[in-house]
Amino acid sequence: MAEAGTGFLEQLKSCIVWSWTYLWTLWFFIMLFLVYILRVPLKINDNLTTVSMFLNTLTPKFYVALTGTSSLISGLILIFEWWYFRKYGTSFIEQVSVSHLRPLLGGVDNSAPSAASAANGDADSSRQSVSECKVWRNPLNLFRGAEYNRYTWVTGREPLTYYDMNLSAQDHQTFFTCDTDHLRPADAIMQKAWRERNPQARISAAHEALELNECATAYILLAEEEATTIVEAEKLFKQALKAGEGCYRRSQQLQHHGAQYEAQHRRDTNVLVYIKRRLAMCARKLGRTREAVKMMRDLMKEFPLLSMFNIHENLLEALLELQAYADVQAVLAKYDDISLPKSATICYTAALLKARAVSDKFSPEAASRRGLSTAEMNAVEAIHRAVEFNPHVPKYLLEMKSLILPPEHILKRGDSEAIAYAFFHLQHWKRVEGALNLLHCTWEGTFHEVSVYPKKELPFFILFTAGLCSFTAMLALLTHQFPELMGVFAKAFLSTLFAPLNFVMEKVESILPSSLWHQLTRI
Repeated sequence: MAEAGTGFLEQLKSCIVWSWTYLWTLWFFIMLFLVYILRVPLKINDNLTTVSMFLNTLTPKFYVALTGTSSLISGLILIFEWWYFRKYGTSFIEQVSVSHLRPLLGGVDNSAPSAASAANGDADSSRQSVSECKVWRNPLNLFRGAEYNRYTWVTGREPLTYYDMNLSAQDHQTFFTCDTDHLRPADAIMQKAWRERNPQARISAAHEALELNECATAYILLAEEEATTIVEAEKLFKQALKAGEGCYRRSQQLQHHGAQYEAQHRRDTNVLVYIKRRLAMCARKLGRTREAVKMMRDLMKEFPLLSMFNIHENLLEALLELQAYADVQAVLAKYDDISLPKSATICYTAALLKARAVSDKFSPEAASRRGLSTAEMNAVEAIHRAVEFNPHVPKYLLEMKSLILPPEHILKRGDSEAIAYAFFHLQHWKRVEGALNLLHCTWEGTFHEVSVYPKKELPFFILFTAGLCSFTAMLALLTHQFPELMGVFAKAFLSTLFAPLNFVMEKVESILPSSLWHQLTRI
């Protein structure tokens, strides 16, 4: 019965959203028509006459004060927008409209694939939405407590930007929470914990959740943020795995019993995959690379459709560490496909394998005399292909630019992706004799100038408020200097603005029969 009521409410909401999405023009004209019909009982004409008389009695000082106040308000909005953009990297008005207003109006954010579509196997649709996305989660992101915090202890600086951490918070809420969390006290606490901005508040909330129940997501938070070493993080993830597997088995049995059970099962699946992936990364960092490779392969076999974590990039890096180049080529053959989204890891790993076949004997002088062989040509073309995808990587691999800690999110084809790739793969290029020399000799031939993509642009609302502030300030100045001329201009502008409406109403009055029109106006 409850499910039927919920379904009816969802259908009603979708109908309302659809009506406001496509029929808002019809609603507008109907309301306008009703106002015109009821103009006599509502005394609209008398009120308009009164308003016009009031406006005619106003002095130019009033208009100067009005435009000056509007200019001041728009200037304050501009200053606030600029401050918010400088601090957080995004527009406040845009963020509020996208986060709060758009869902109410039925908007859907297609910038990233949802966990639901990935878990349900909607490979084509999620792949299409992923290919259009610019910001991606870094598959090799470091641990906050065990790695990022070490940088803070040494330098006293924060290694992550607020924008990056805000994206991670959104990811955590998407992957680790669901609508039924309020039914379980521990999960309800963790749902609030993922929204906390203060790290100590998040950690305290995780401990509070563990006092109530063995909560897998609480162990995840402590492993990510409280553990100061990889060994401690691994112990916490093993505890999380034990709790997560139990939740996954229970939700798997109930997943077809309703929409809320399916949502809970998707959440438990995301939690389990995340824990196993992080355990494999712990094993890789602790030197147990073969164990890490086995865990990653098993995870990819168990959840082949859940590709949102890009586990294959973790696998490629671990196989390169083992120098298992044949296995690396096999992974590339599966993922280096034209229909799949590219990455610096895929393109530059393919270039490294091609360069490995010829780099130890490559000589620029000999190649200029005799020309390039087929294998050398393939290697050069692979390097050019990689550089065309992301031209920022070679300067980091050749150590022409210094490396910093990689962010938790990267921008495809941007500098952040280059940093994240070179941070983990520079050692693999150094291990292949002559690979960096071949890269140095050939990469500059791809471009005459290295692109500076992405370029940070001002949000639309900052430009809009700047124009609004300038326009109203100019109106205030002109009204103060030329009050009579601006009054004439304002009246002419308003009469021109309402001319189409008056024309339409005159046509309506001439088309409708006079008796019908008289009866309508008397309603």
